[in-house]
Amino acid sequence: MFTIEHEFDATAVTLVDDDQAPLQEDVIINAFASVVTVEQYDERTRKVHKITLSMAQLHDLQAALDLPEGSYRFEAPK
Repeated sequence: MFTIEHEFDATAVTLVDDDQAPLQEDVIINAFASVVTVEQYDERTRKVHKITLSMAQLHDLQAALDLPEGSYRFEAPK
């Protein structure tokens, strides 16, 4: 299950683990104009961990999901 909310400066997508136990904490993805953040609460440390991806990193991640194992580099078109 997931939710989508359009905020003033970002779009927030929350991924809810509603599969079989053991369940993971919700993952919150905030898409801003220049970066994307991924947050998840850690019950062990009682802290929210945040990862910030640049748009280039997000583009690479998107491509990586559809490519076989290996090392890749995108170059700007000439």
